[in-house]
Amino acid sequence: MAKGPDMLLERACPGPVCGVDEAGRGPWAGPVSAGAVILNPRKIPKGLNDSKKLTAKQREGLELEIKDKAVAWGVGFASVEEIAELNILHAAGLAMCRAIGELAVEPAFALVDGNYRFKLPCPIKTVIKGDAISSSIAAASILAKVARDRLMQEMDGLYPGYGFAAHKGYHAPIHVEALRTLGPCEIHRMGWAPVKLALMGELVNGELDLLNQD
Repeated sequence: MAKGPDMLLERACPGPVCGVDEAGRGPWAGPVSAGAVILNPRKIPKGLNDSKKLTAKQREGLELEIKDKAVAWGVGFASVEEIAELNILHAAGLAMCRAIGELAVEPAFALVDGNYRFKLPCPIKTVIKGDAISSSIAAASILAKVARDRLMQEMDGLYPGYGFAAHKGYHAPIHVEALRTLGPCEIHRMGWAPVKLALMGELVNGELDLLNQD
């Protein structure tokens, strides 16, 4: 049985240590989000894992438990306009800074998922596949994912017809068809290839696999 994330990395760093992760770098629409979490080592929620390995129901239950038991937590977003201005990587870093800024306790150190060294308000250590290794990063990934999914469900009501509640802005046949028939809306990332093609009236179903940017 595969071992889940633990607190070994957190214990090896100067504390308080926050885990940081983002959600939504690949979608064609919507903001990028980030979570930051300082866990209480005596109150670790059971079942923490990479958010992509959990069901929506599991993530939502863990979100409540993380917020209840953590020493501090924060969520931040970077908008589609900021993604266009900064590029998606730097926009993700901005969302991370905002998430850390929401923490009620200032962290001395951050464990960040991936291998890119974002400029954050404290020293960092990057951890490849960190959401499967570090409990703090796993918790952050859950908060980022749930917050973004919830926002995209709200966007579904503001921009009906695109199916945002179902696919959250990611690549999906119904999303491609909506782009073809309705054209992009205000929360689409206009620099993304499929959105550009839709603006030019050149997006066709046969290009689905080529345009998958997840």
